[in-house]
Amino acid sequence: MNQLLNRLPEAQTKLFFGVLILFAAITVYFSPLLAAIEILITALLLVYHLLTRRSREQKVTGFIDTLSRNIAQAGKDTMTNSPFPMVIFRPENGEVIWSNDRFLDLCSDRDHIFDTHITTAVPKFSAQWLFDGKTQCPDEYVIQGRRYQVFGQLVSVGSEEHPSYVATTYWLDVTDFSDIRDRYYATRPVVSIITIDNYEELIRNSTDSRRAKVRTGIEREISKWIAPTNGLVCRYDRDRYLFIFEEQHLAAYRQSKFALLEAVQKITGPYGLTATLSIGIGVGSTFEEMFQFATLALEMALSRGGDQVVIKNPETFEFYGGRSKETERRTKVKSRVMASALDKLISASSQVIVMGHKFSDLDSVGAAAGICAIARARNIPAYIVREDTPVPGTIMMKRLAALPEYAGVFLTKSEAEAKLDSRTLVVVVDTNRPDQVVCPNLLNAARRIAVIDHHRRAVDYISNAALNYHEPYASSAAELTAELMQYIIEPTDLLRTEAEALLAGIVLDTKNFTLRTGGRTFEAAAFLRRCGGDTSEVHKLFQNNLTDMVHKFEIIKNATLCHDCVVVAASNLPVNRIIAAQAADELINVQGIKASFVLFPEEDKVVISGRSGSDINVQGILETLGGGGNGAAAGAQLSDTTVEAAYTRLMVAIDDYFSDEPEST
Repeated sequence: MNQLLNRLPEAQTKLFFGVLILFAAITVYFSPLLAAIEILITALLLVYHLLTRRSREQKVTGFIDTLSRNIAQAGKDTMTNSPFPMVIFRPENGEVIWSNDRFLDLCSDRDHIFDTHITTAVPKFSAQWLFDGKTQCPDEYVIQGRRYQVFGQLVSVGSEEHPSYVATTYWLDVTDFSDIRDRYYATRPVVSIITIDNYEELIRNSTDSRRAKVRTGIEREISKWIAPTNGLVCRYDRDRYLFIFEEQHLAAYRQSKFALLEAVQKITGPYGLTATLSIGIGVGSTFEEMFQFATLALEMALSRGGDQVVIKNPETFEFYGGRSKETERRTKVKSRVMASALDKLISASSQVIVMGHKFSDLDSVGAAAGICAIARARNIPAYIVREDTPVPGTIMMKRLAALPEYAGVFLTKSEAEAKLDSRTLVVVVDTNRPDQVVCPNLLNAARRIAVIDHHRRAVDYISNAALNYHEPYASSAAELTAELMQYIIEPTDLLRTEAEALLAGIVLDTKNFTLRTGGRTFEAAAFLRRCGGDTSEVHKLFQNNLTDMVHKFEIIKNATLCHDCVVVAASNLPVNRIIAAQAADELINVQGIKASFVLFPEEDKVVISGRSGSDINVQGILETLGGGGNGAAAGAQLSDTTVEAAYTRLMVAIDDYFSDEPEST
């Protein structure tokens, strides 16, 4: 019976005795004697239950006390005689409370360790990782030439009103392991591919002796550069070299900003053409992976204009160099191949949907119109995704929408997503970043994608495109599209307004043929002129009214000079993006100014527009702020910040750019 009572919860025990008393009370009416006996038995059961429960509680309490004493003694002995150094301190101020002898042996002044802070024994020690909820310190600490990994935990010893903590830490000697690990990483092989960007141009129209001199000069600089590494280098193509070295030398290369790039630029070819190199470096776990990374890194370097080094590891890309002026070095062979591939893709599609980047400008709209012209010549329906709000290219969109051929061509994002099918070709123009397209959902859902862009390739570029015509040497996406059109359609297939849209895109990105303009640029413009493009009508697209003119010069008025050649103008009032870009263009025309930046707020972000002549790469500056573009024109958007904070970040980026400049510049 007592075992049964012990198994019952307290509430059920009370109910049990209550029922017994109730039965006894009922029995009084039938037999007082029997009721008295029941009450007596119930009382005896209750007394017995209380006595046994008290006895059991005393035994449990005694057992717990004994166990606690044993555990406390064991813990004390363990802490004192622990094979690992241990120290207990207050993490708020680093005050040492206790340590065992093994930790004292690590301290130079063991007699006064309890009168000081843990940073005295271990300089630069930080307990922030404990407050972050971690049990292992992310850093290793060196004490008396040995390396230690720290483990620990926090114990709360205060109250809710006055919180206080004590940190118990264990110090594990990991010197041998760390040395082996560091030796492993230091001696890991790294695969790199070196290519001469403009090899064809350097040897063109040269004598055999001149070609040999140029090639020998480049190889001599490469040999001098790789000599300290004792690495392996071999030429496997006339303009490409495979270089394998140990990873421990990569830090020195990073520190020197890959001086080989600057050294090779001293070698000149015909007509004073400067030699440039691009280097792709792959860091991985296997030779196959490293070679793939190196190939991908080299492709990234070339797609960003060359004359730079790109390091690819499993996580990300690193960029060095890329500050020289981009020169035109694409061939018409590639254009013909890409034109043929695009023609086949469009002809095999059920429809074509074209979209550019967010806040589409004249270059984006013009390139989209060119793709529509190609699709129309092949009797393939074509559509352009438009934004819901006015954009810089809206005026040209309205001109195109007024044409009978463009009835129903411009779609909203939801309409474009509804039209998408398995055979739809989505063409992205004037951007290579998936997060910058007008409709990212359309890009994610499409099975067939083509990209036509002239901006330097970003890290997060569209990698699943069936066709990727990416030429950072071109002035604009409109130029690339016009060049492709010459191999696909006849001039009569292009509408006059379409020709003017493409021409306006070229004029916009070249600043009226003054920047990033090569021979291919003029050839594309001449083709568009033959197709009926009217330059006077294009000029009207860039005219401002008096109000916009006043706003532009209000921005210019606030410009400040830094580094004797860079101007930065910040506006605390929202302004039109076009006006801001024009203000940046106007500032770059000032004598002695090599780069200009304009900042202005837009909703919950700050927009930065950067412009450059030829000496400064504004894309390299704004890329550090999450932006992109090309060396002459770039932009960035900073979210959740103020104009003042964005201005400070921009100035830091400019300072970093100039601090990394070679001394010869």
